[in-house]
Amino acid sequence: MGGRTWGRLPDGRRAHLYRLADGSGCEVEVSDYGATITSVKVPDRQGSHVEATLGYASLAGYLGSKVYLGCVVGRYANRIRGGRFTLDGRVYNVTRNHGAHHLHGGGRGFDKVLWSLSSASGSHASFSYLSVDGEEGYPGNLRAKVAYTLRAGALSVTYTAVTDKPTIVNLTNHAYWNLAGGGDVLGHTLRINADSYTPSDGDLIPTGVASPVQGTPLDLRTPRRLGEGVNSTSPGTLLAGGYDHNFVLNGSGLRLAAELSDPRSGRTLEIHTTQPGLQLYTGNFLDGSETGRDGTPLTRHGGVCLETQHYPDSPNHPEFPSTILRPGETFYEETMFRFREV
Repeated sequence: MGGRTWGRLPDGRRAHLYRLADGSGCEVEVSDYGATITSVKVPDRQGSHVEATLGYASLAGYLGSKVYLGCVVGRYANRIRGGRFTLDGRVYNVTRNHGAHHLHGGGRGFDKVLWSLSSASGSHASFSYLSVDGEEGYPGNLRAKVAYTLRAGALSVTYTAVTDKPTIVNLTNHAYWNLAGGGDVLGHTLRINADSYTPSDGDLIPTGVASPVQGTPLDLRTPRRLGEGVNSTSPGTLLAGGYDHNFVLNGSGLRLAAELSDPRSGRTLEIHTTQPGLQLYTGNFLDGSETGRDGTPLTRHGGVCLETQHYPDSPNHPEFPSTILRPGETFYEETMFRFREV
């Protein structure tokens, strides 16, 4: 169905790439390994294509990666304190793969598995994965599906999941965006449609309250250079080495959540989502130990992640929007990435 072999996994199975194009000039490549976005090329004013995401030159880079480039993370994106949560009176322990805590689904999360191709066409590809009961400590057999559709220069990503036991689920894509095609993103401007955020502790896990962004470097309700916040003296941004914060998005339904722009090229990315939160992460832990597709080391602030999702550690905070999924229910969320020139 249009895919090409990309390489082999250690167990001998083949991973594939699928190219999506819709006549708008945008070109996207996705893989069944990690349901990963491996490339997003967008045209500039002269019609030349610029790579807008960070990625690796080959499958080998993704197999050994620790920074989640372009992949789908789950069964629970972001952090769970102590690798523990209680559901219907029962305590569950999930893999502690980030110090004392659980991060992005554990040691072998959804980013490190081969998904099954469900369908593919010239502008669409969808993948499914069965996460079995007990995988990384999660209850229930969870059938997840991710669909990528390129339409009129916008990439739509939909997530669905069903389960046979009560469980928790939180899915997102972890693409690192750089609309300049290289260098750092500190000159990019960002606007986020959020009046509040969830303050976190020293391990970047929410304390359980929502605080106003007003008067902080997290006030991105009007466009602001990322470098201004990253280099501010605010204890919150200094603690994270840059932005690594969950924003409480205004509104509901599929709405505009964020707008990222590169002033030099005029290239702009709009993000629309149904999700309640957005994790802004400015690549603070990219330390140059991994090399990108063009042979350049992946260094701090080389890309920015805008991860639409539920809040971190929600299973331990009943005041947060619920991430519980029960039999007979369907988890559904959508995020749309729309590119334009200004």
